[in-house]
Amino acid sequence: MSMFKIGKNTISNKHKTYFIADIAANHDGNLNRAKKLIRLAAKAGANAAKFQNFFAKNFISDYGFKRLGNKKSHQSKWKKSVYDVYKEAELPLEWTRELKKTCKKNGIDYFTAPYDLGVINFLNKFVAAWKVGSGDITFHENIIKLAKTNKAILIATGASNLNEVKEVYRKVKQINKKIVIMQCNTNYTADKKNFSFINLNVLDVYRKLFPKAILGLSDHTHGSETVLGAVAKGVRVVEKHFTDNNRRVGPDHKFSMNPKTWQAMVDSTRNLELSLGDGLKKIEKNEKETVILQRRSVRVKKNFKIGDKIISSDVSFLRPCPNDAIPPYLFEKYKKRKLKKNIKKNHYIRFDHYLT
Repeated sequence: MSMFKIGKNTISNKHKTYFIADIAANHDGNLNRAKKLIRLAAKAGANAAKFQNFFAKNFISDYGFKRLGNKKSHQSKWKKSVYDVYKEAELPLEWTRELKKTCKKNGIDYFTAPYDLGVINFLNKFVAAWKVGSGDITFHENIIKLAKTNKAILIATGASNLNEVKEVYRKVKQINKKIVIMQCNTNYTADKKNFSFINLNVLDVYRKLFPKAILGLSDHTHGSETVLGAVAKGVRVVEKHFTDNNRRVGPDHKFSMNPKTWQAMVDSTRNLELSLGDGLKKIEKNEKETVILQRRSVRVKKNFKIGDKIISSDVSFLRPCPNDAIPPYLFEKYKKRKLKKNIKKNHYIRFDHYLT
């Protein structure tokens, strides 16, 4: 079983789900707002606040997007060019120390998804882990450089096929064993129809193919349904976008969770984790009394003395069933044996009523 640390948190199949609030572009270009979102995320139960570091000029081809013609998918509603939207969403490197400091003050981890090879060495001094966005799953040079830092690396696998996931996993595991493989769907429209494409059953495939990786979910739907389903399937790292107001203008606000829905998601997940149990089928501690109340015992219809034999017509199968009672399914084994103790009418038959 894989087990490693992100900050002070232990990540493994036997530990609580690790929640990452992806603030991404929801800082809206304001450092104080970014710090506010960190505080709100921590208060709502997040274990980490994650950002995205990129420079639009090294990440986006303004020419390329304009040549596509009309904007597509979630970008179709952007009033500015794709390049300009990303330019405005840039996270200044100068904020890094303050963001790290704010996370530490609020008791959560800080890390980022760097989309630029040139910033990794600088950021490495501050982050607790790395995130690889789905769009960079084929940018192996970037992924390998992250993996070589020997910090946990979380790899989102949205809009990719299985061979692409297997290839990046193969390369990373050769140099870094702290891997989270995250199922993801990269549709950011907040459309309810997106639930049809989350495909949580892929997690069953990932569990078999990547037994030494931790399973994760990077999700862009509203609500907790996908998270609860994923955790039930073994996911232990969850990333969702986080904002304080879904009505704000910006590329990520619409499909983000807010403090209220985030807290509800975490609370529901903690209850689910408790309900999953240890997998050992047994009479649970809180059933010790109800098992007596609900099961039937074998009770006699008249008095019997030592040496008597009891047959089927002499008994009824009735609740309750004390712990030392013979259960109905074993009565066939004991009937017609001689009693070694008296038994009174309406009493249940115990094992020690019979000669062995």
